[in-house]
Amino acid sequence: MDTPKTADEKTSAAEEALAAQSGKEKSDASSALEINTERFNSSVARLTSNSIDDLHKLASELQKMQEFLKTEVESVQRQIESAVAGINIIVDTIGPWKNFAGSQVHSSGTRNVRAGGPAANLEQRIRG
Repeated sequence: MDTPKTADEKTSAAEEALAAQSGKEKSDASSALEINTERFNSSVARLTSNSIDDLHKLASELQKMQEFLKTEVESVQRQIESAVAGINIIVDTIGPWKNFAGSQVHSSGTRNVRAGGPAANLEQRIRG
């Protein structure tokens, strides 16, 4: 059976109910905050994981590109060396001809041409 409560007891009971309700609201707010925090952390982890995976893929692609460019540079260098060697062979081969042709020019600036060839006939026509 209920015994009649005094004013102090009624105030104390109301305060306890208010405190319990306030504690429940705080508990609900903190659990909602924990859920939001977990969602946020999960989202950050997922986005970070995706970004890290993308960065790893990009780094791998860049390494492949670097290897490709390195082999292409080596190939171009070999081709240049081959071309320079070919040019040197041509220069070495033509060099004596140039010296020989230079020695065939008279002091008057005309070349000494064989007497019976077509060039001799042409040169004689030009002079004559």
